[in-house]
Amino acid sequence: MTLSANARSSKSSGQYHSVKGTVVEAVGNATGLESWQTSGRDEHASGEAEITAAQAQNYAEGTMDRAQGKLDAVAGAITGDKQQQASGNMRHDKGQAQQEMNKPDF
Repeated sequence: MTLSANARSSKSSGQYHSVKGTVVEAVGNATGLESWQTSGRDEHASGEAEITAAQAQNYAEGTMDRAQGKLDAVAGAITGDKQQQASGNMRHDKGQAQQEMNKPDF
């Protein structure tokens, strides 16, 4: 199930909020305003969580593409449909690349 663009976690949005939170916290530290410090820390943490969620979502989508691609490639090989086989191999490779780009940071 694919989420809409608005409901979907985004790496770029998460990075924006992470950096913005760091800047706001730094302003709070420089001015001594505790509310800015807290707000900045919270926004930074929220941004980092959004990045992690986007990576997990993209990794899972890569896994699905990889599996479906393998199924299509095998079906194409069995039926002699070279186009289906090639398309399946391409989808498998795309899924594998998506997984590599979104590996969990353990």
